[in-house]
Amino acid sequence: MTNMHDHIVKSYDDEQKRLLDETLRMGEMAAAQLEAALDVVQRRDDKAAERIIANDEAIDALEHEVSHDVMKLALRGPMARDLREILAAIRIAADIERIGDLAANVAKRSRALNLAPPLPHIAGLHALGLLAVQQVRDALAAYRDSNVEAAQRVRARDAEIDVAYTGLFRELLTYMMEDARSITGCTHLLFMAKNMERVGDHATNIAENVWFLVKGEEPLPPREKRDDSISTGA
Repeated sequence: MTNMHDHIVKSYDDEQKRLLDETLRMGEMAAAQLEAALDVVQRRDDKAAERIIANDEAIDALEHEVSHDVMKLALRGPMARDLREILAAIRIAADIERIGDLAANVAKRSRALNLAPPLPHIAGLHALGLLAVQQVRDALAAYRDSNVEAAQRVRARDAEIDVAYTGLFRELLTYMMEDARSITGCTHLLFMAKNMERVGDHATNIAENVWFLVKGEEPLPPREKRDDSISTGA
């Protein structure tokens, strides 16, 4: 016969699973939004861009649900590992919400970009964006599985996004110097590229929270950063 303690433990476990599932669902929505935003840039589709912007509210609503569930768990007097799960969920949900915002920003800029002639560098933005989307999905998988090794691979690969971003940044600057008529369109692409680079940073944050979840306060290993855009002169 089950006792009251068993019921309490099962209820707590169910709430923890619900929190994880909600956070992962929120993350997949944000990744899908990113893919859709990259697609509308390529297709120059204003109506689809508007749908992406409107869909950002669904991600915000899920973040509120996650916050509500976190509060319920926190009031149950969790142990050390449980507290780490709660803190990690709060931080990861915040990063996912920012990823959704960045996807909406790309969609908004795509409408302005569509007013200018098509630029060849859209392909470079798409390639950078796909790297960022994969980072998000891999970070979420590491979180789902509490996989520190997978999380470390995500952190290490952030340097690839930095390299791709810096390369695109330099190409766009060169293009603007060669053709002043391209300045407006290239400026929008520069902001979009920076948004994708920031998505990579948020994926890294998620990976670092997986480390915190599993390892606690144990220091993170150092990692490489390769964003040289600040030192790139016009």
